[in-house]
Amino acid sequence: MFGCLVAGRLVQTDAVRVAGDKFVFNLADYESVNHVVVFMLGTEPFPVGMGGAVYFSFPDTAAGGQVWQLLGFITNEKPSAIFKISGLKAGEAGGAHPFGMMAASPAISVAQVGVSVEALDQLAQQTPVSAATVSTVDSFMQFTQKMLDNLYNFACSFSVTQAQMTPNPSETFIPSSCILRWYENFQRRLVQNPNFWKS
Repeated sequence: MFGCLVAGRLVQTDAVRVAGDKFVFNLADYESVNHVVVFMLGTEPFPVGMGGAVYFSFPDTAAGGQVWQLLGFITNEKPSAIFKISGLKAGEAGGAHPFGMMAASPAISVAQVGVSVEALDQLAQQTPVSAATVSTVDSFMQFTQKMLDNLYNFACSFSVTQAQMTPNPSETFIPSSCILRWYENFQRRLVQNPNFWKS
């Protein structure tokens, strides 16, 4: 019914059914995984009015169990989703989860991805961990933002006060406040219309 995909690895379709409506994938060497994709295989749809809550768990050796965190959900209308797991922290306990106190895997580097079949109205009321959301900002916009941050920080590293300035006819001095105003204006325009730079 479900599949799990990690970049550079074979697709997993061997979900273990741990209860009538709960499925688990084992994820070895999860420390090297940045994102995970969970998807429906297309062999069996969710029952009408149902969907799948997707959870991620870290092994908790101290407590001898798993720390589960809600990533998001999939439905018949949205049969796949990508989640960022590299930003999650093993020490942070998640909220309520439907997997109970499952025993930790004997291999310390094995995490688990769980899918719990639940009612759609119940899925809509759940709040996934914010760190699991994959950025929808395109890579050029991310590059532009980092480039502007770098330019502003670089220019500010040369700042001097009026008292420290020495006359130099070959230099033109620009007040750092004008760079800051331009930077803030550019950011504001980028937020209001992410594609304004393409026009």
